[in-house]
Amino acid sequence: MHAEQRRTFDGKRLGTLALFVAAFCTGCTQLKKFAYEGFGRDKWQKPEEVIRALELKPGDHVADLGSGGGYFTFRLAKAVGPTGQVYAVDVDKGLNEYIAGRARDEGFTNISVILAKYDDPLLPTDGVDLIFTSDTYHHLENRVVYFRNARKYLRPAARVAIIEYNGSGWFDGLFGHWTSSATIRQEMEAAGYHLQNEFTFLPRQFFLVFIPSERSD
Repeated sequence: MHAEQRRTFDGKRLGTLALFVAAFCTGCTQLKKFAYEGFGRDKWQKPEEVIRALELKPGDHVADLGSGGGYFTFRLAKAVGPTGQVYAVDVDKGLNEYIAGRARDEGFTNISVILAKYDDPLLPTDGVDLIFTSDTYHHLENRVVYFRNARKYLRPAARVAIIEYNGSGWFDGLFGHWTSSATIRQEMEAAGYHLQNEFTFLPRQFFLVFIPSERSD
């Protein structure tokens, strides 16, 4: 890489980092939304392929754990249809309010927001068919305990789908915002799950689906 190209590349990285830091320092919801989604996420996130891989059915209830600015929330809501329900679960009140406002403005009646605790998603007692989380796993503390406790929210045939950075991106690699596939598997097994499926079409992320260990489907 030539010196001028490197300066341009480094400048872009610093600019993105500055926006990211500003988002979390100022508490601005729009900046936080940008920090989570950035530019061109659709190219590497492949959201349509992710939704297809989840094989959701009309009427399913889904928890979008760590919903952020709603990148997957609204896609999940379309997938489960008007008879389904998506719970946008986050500890950030401002982002929850953003999703609630957008859902209201765009006519999504099947989206509810939940202001979660750091150790409990506080899902409804009637449970969900899927706990879905994208790029949130590395933020959770005591993950074995967290997902062991989350089992009380799972319906009999429910699944847990985890999409997590694999460390190949410069930002997640630099700041440790990723978790190895082996670690995810080990922790989820300790929490009482086993791997049902692993998808490999995402270039920057692992995509693992787990079910409770007493099930064999």
